[in-house]
Amino acid sequence: QARKNEEKMRRFNELELKLISTNAIPELVQIVIFQYRLAFDLDSVTLSLLDHEYEISRMLSDYGIDTEKMPELIIEADSRRLFDIYHMGFTPVLGPFHAKSQDYLFQTMTTPPQSVALLPLVRQGRLIGSMNLGSLKADRFIDGAGTDFLQRLAAVIAICLENTANHERLKQVGLTDPLTRVNNRRFFDQRLSEEVAAVARHRQPLSAMFLDIDHFKRINDTLGHQVGDQVLREVAMLINSQLRSSDILSRYGGEEFVALLPNTDQHNAADIAERIRAIIADYVFHITDETSAQVTISIGLSTLADIATGDNITLAESLLASADQAVYRAKENGRNRVVLADDAQATPQSGTL
Repeated sequence: QARKNEEKMRRFNELELKLISTNAIPELVQIVIFQYRLAFDLDSVTLSLLDHEYEISRMLSDYGIDTEKMPELIIEADSRRLFDIYHMGFTPVLGPFHAKSQDYLFQTMTTPPQSVALLPLVRQGRLIGSMNLGSLKADRFIDGAGTDFLQRLAAVIAICLENTANHERLKQVGLTDPLTRVNNRRFFDQRLSEEVAAVARHRQPLSAMFLDIDHFKRINDTLGHQVGDQVLREVAMLINSQLRSSDILSRYGGEEFVALLPNTDQHNAADIAERIRAIIADYVFHITDETSAQVTISIGLSTLADIATGDNITLAESLLASADQAVYRAKENGRNRVVLADDAQATPQSGTL
């Protein structure tokens, strides 16, 4: 038994070091859910995280993780189910499986567990989640058994979750435009190289849009920079409203935005661009009770085909250069329009500004 305990502690220390060294939430989730299950010969390990403001969901989404396809990870906006389990005691719950209150924690098991250990994850007196261990052996987790090891495990995971989330928040601050709250140029440059590389790997097209607010200097000069800032924020909101969660919108500089549309051919990208153009042209910016304004936007669109060949840097530069040239042509041809790269004709527009 002493040898078994020593081996268990060695495995625990190895995983603890992995947890402490990770700065990415997906990696931490993988360690907790899969590596702990294998290391300690458990039939099921799930992780439930309280996410009242959908912050963790957004972080995972930024990594391209679909939580609906990971049943071992349970994201909960409401804390009532976990509070029903722990009754505000915030101490591990060991013993027989109770289907009524615990069934949703072990949906991945075809056969219900016989015994469970539920570990509350607590930081600064606040419940942030639960690590849930299930076993088909009735005597694996017994009510009244010592929980020192499990409490240490829960404390380490809770600390690592908080630290990882804080790291992600800091990273987002460094990659987000503070005025419009969309991604900044640095973030865009990172994602551009990733998405271009994915074109050849997955054989899916990639479209890029440059979006430039028409006569923006006139807004700043006549209505002031505060109004200009308001227009930038609301334009970013309007653009985002027409994009999918998989699309990437960034402020490229000044009054110019850029968007990447993965797995989107030219035809579908043009439809999205036209919707963006139309919604902005129709939108009324309310400055004061007596003052309002309207603006239009010019959009240049280019597409990297799924059969494109060449090195990723050259392909990325070509994609952006084509979209940039297209938006320049849109400006030359009267603004308030969508122009496709290598296409002399603009899509229909409702007017010019």
